[in-house]
Amino acid sequence: MTTRVRSHAKINLGLAIGPLRPDGYHGLATIYQTLAIHDFVEVTAMPLESGAAGAITITCNNKDVPCDARNTCWKIVERALGRRKISAQVTIHIDKRLPVQGGLGAGSANAIAALIGLEKELGIALPTAENLQIAAETGSDVPLFLVGGTVLGLGRGEEVCPLPDLPDTYCVLAVPGVRVSTPQAFRDWDQLQTERFSAQTTGDAPENELTSGLASDRLERLGRTWAAALVAPQEARTNATGVFPATPEEDRAENLLLELVRAGIVNDFEPVVFTQYPSLRGILEILKQNSQGESTAIYAALSGSGSALFGLYGTAEESRAAAERLAAQGIATYETRTVGRQEYWRTMIDGVSESR
Repeated sequence: MTTRVRSHAKINLGLAIGPLRPDGYHGLATIYQTLAIHDFVEVTAMPLESGAAGAITITCNNKDVPCDARNTCWKIVERALGRRKISAQVTIHIDKRLPVQGGLGAGSANAIAALIGLEKELGIALPTAENLQIAAETGSDVPLFLVGGTVLGLGRGEEVCPLPDLPDTYCVLAVPGVRVSTPQAFRDWDQLQTERFSAQTTGDAPENELTSGLASDRLERLGRTWAAALVAPQEARTNATGVFPATPEEDRAENLLLELVRAGIVNDFEPVVFTQYPSLRGILEILKQNSQGESTAIYAALSGSGSALFGLYGTAEESRAAAERLAAQGIATYETRTVGRQEYWRTMIDGVSESR
């Protein structure tokens, strides 16, 4: 049999960068949001007798996707089989419909889709905590796809906590032909912080100690503030006394996003990435404003370290107009919407069919 699994994209509604940790990663605070747009991952798995040598085979319709041990699907399947001490013949086909790079988490989502397909095929399921650990070992943003919807990410992004979902919101993705190096973006961020700190601070304390402490405090504060903006739904705050009328679903999405903006939602990568790639700033302005300079997006930002950017809109008309503005500039564009946790899991398994 073959199990076909949807593999959704994500955006980062906000991303704050902290100091470099002893393990070589930067601390992060981010809010992930899954989207309707997706790849498909097809998994076929046959258990083998104990002691038999298993094998993993990966194919993909996109030549830029590695089909060997570098692939996140390979890594997570190998780890999951090892934890269960199961030998199996596993075949994975990735029907790639999302950009390979760009800050949309496509490879990480593929990994979780492969894991879900493997468990379905073999009739096994590791405890959630174990799957989260395997996911974190595979990649920093892999665990979010074991939650789905609106998710708070801490640590290096792998410590995930479900938040109340945003209502379905129209989303436009802009994916320019620019490849941003995430390691270089982190190095540029570190350099920018060093320059800012040197210009603002004097004293006897070692610079790295001061910058590390201040950045850690900022991460904790922002994580709590952003989560609080979503944890208490707007209608609960305004309707507790019955004074205010119920908020329509589309207005609630806008109110919650504006609440996040008031809470200081940012993407710390934007200053350094836009400096290196000024065209991305222009694309962000196209997402935010129409040709008359009027603001149309409820919120727009870079996703992760880029190069993908996104805009969130209150109506289908505003979403379509933004997509048309981008297309007119020759920018690859995807129209989609946010997807909440319940729908994410309800539609995850696309189907089970006879082996190809």
